[in-house]
Amino acid sequence: MRAVLLALSVVVPSAAVADLMVSFRDGAPKDRFTLSYDGACALDRLDVQIDLGAAPAGLIFDTTAAGAGVEVFQPLEWVSGTASTSEIRDGDTFLSLSLDDVQPGATWAFTVDIDDTTSVRQITVDGSEMAGAVLRAEGQAASFDASGVATVQLANCLS
Repeated sequence: MRAVLLALSVVVPSAAVADLMVSFRDGAPKDRFTLSYDGACALDRLDVQIDLGAAPAGLIFDTTAAGAGVEVFQPLEWVSGTASTSEIRDGDTFLSLSLDDVQPGATWAFTVDIDDTTSVRQITVDGSEMAGAVLRAEGQAASFDASGVATVQLANCLS
């Protein structure tokens, strides 16, 4: 019996677990999101969503001079790697990203301006204000914590 179980464990693949971590850092004049893929195998595509609307601080993307944001604005700009993104209008709270040809250990980073709509210092958003925003990828979701980090666990491949 033990030999049969051992043989089955060699034949039956198991899912390898991977993490997609997204960290937010406030900056002036640009805020920065960094995405890190910690997976064992390559993925053809990884669809990711960042939903600021779930954060109690009333976070919005501030991408143009005219709109819901205040003072300084910054459009989305890739600074490391690239991805297809949904259109972001000033005041939006949702962003979709499609990462193609995802390799183990890959990282991406983009800058954009985030404003909050519930405090007197709307142009400065720290990690604690990001708490409650949601990261989604491959049917999994995680909330950003008070340090501005969210990690989604993915079953990315068979090993």
